[in-house]
Amino acid sequence: MAGISGTDALNSIYLDYNASTPVAPEVLQEMWPYLQRHYGNPSSSHWAAATLKETIETARSKIAAALGANAGEIIFTSGGTEANNHALKGVFFAARQRERGCHIITTTIEHPAILNPCAFLQTLGAEVTYVPVDRLGRVAPEDIERAIRSDTILISVMHANSEVGTIQPIEDIAKIAEHHGILFHTDAAQTFGKIPVRVDSLGVDLLSVAGHKLYAPKGIGALYVREGVELAPLVHGAGHEYGRRAGTENVPYIVALGKAAELAAEQAHSPAAHALREALREGFRSAFGDRVRFHGDPKLSLPNTLNVSFVGMNGQDILRQFPEIAASTGSACHSGSTSLSPVLRAMGVSEYEGLGAIRFSLGRFTTREEIETVLALFQERLPSIIGM
Repeated sequence: MAGISGTDALNSIYLDYNASTPVAPEVLQEMWPYLQRHYGNPSSSHWAAATLKETIETARSKIAAALGANAGEIIFTSGGTEANNHALKGVFFAARQRERGCHIITTTIEHPAILNPCAFLQTLGAEVTYVPVDRLGRVAPEDIERAIRSDTILISVMHANSEVGTIQPIEDIAKIAEHHGILFHTDAAQTFGKIPVRVDSLGVDLLSVAGHKLYAPKGIGALYVREGVELAPLVHGAGHEYGRRAGTENVPYIVALGKAAELAAEQAHSPAAHALREALREGFRSAFGDRVRFHGDPKLSLPNTLNVSFVGMNGQDILRQFPEIAASTGSACHSGSTSLSPVLRAMGVSEYEGLGAIRFSLGRFTTREEIETVLALFQERLPSIIGM
């Protein structure tokens, strides 16, 4: 498979891009000199640090340009999880210092990088409302508005769900948040690079980005913070990142994220992934008929994501029969038993249907030949597995 390495790259098919992307060749080329030659501390004043501060600011400007933001509104983090934690905890602690309130609104299908920080903040006195979603995995803006209280300080709703691909009505929620004077955060880890992500169009105050979902390395991310938003630091130390996030800058990875963002801005409108996803959907539908179900919004969804259930089966058991295919399930396996994905459960999907769910997520290096191979393998092996 082009661009992917593995135990047997010629026979391996990677369809788990929502979990992590390979580092794009252009990104690797851009960051390589900063792993070899430019190794100084950007805060130093000698030759080994020369130009590194300028390099960081160039990368910051590339990310800001891709998001339609100002460079000073971008904070570098260690990844999407830290960016989400900083948004939630930073708003909570800043509000508590000024006794402004303690109520946060989010949804039942958020990533654990939102749900678990919310649970932690509840131990410190925060109150959190978890708004449900419909069968397509979409939250209703009017349900968000009904959850608002006089002490609400933050609304956090993911831009799109990584498991089923449903895109949330961020623009509509943003208008509600602005009308009530409440800060609004979105986790855009799964959307940046797949669909257009512009902070002013979305209307958000805070937005999280994860490098390894964007063809940059793991361990780098960014948080957009609209100018004027009060945010307490998450990491304390020296005055890095304009005093907002301490720690010596990870220059090679910052350079990588800047290049990845540049590529994302160029490729966000590419129809290739959508066409291949639809070919995969139609292939499964044609081969297995009513033995398959598709989850998520069929129209308002990530162009690369297909969540399909093989009814009455176990998705993990199915994937074991296809060791050459890298895909994933949202189910959790504990001591030999499997539980339904929390996202599908929140969408009202039954265990009988949902336990057989598999997420196929396509990416930059996915080819039509690979999609045809996956369909051929499933048509060859699956009938005996599911009793057709």
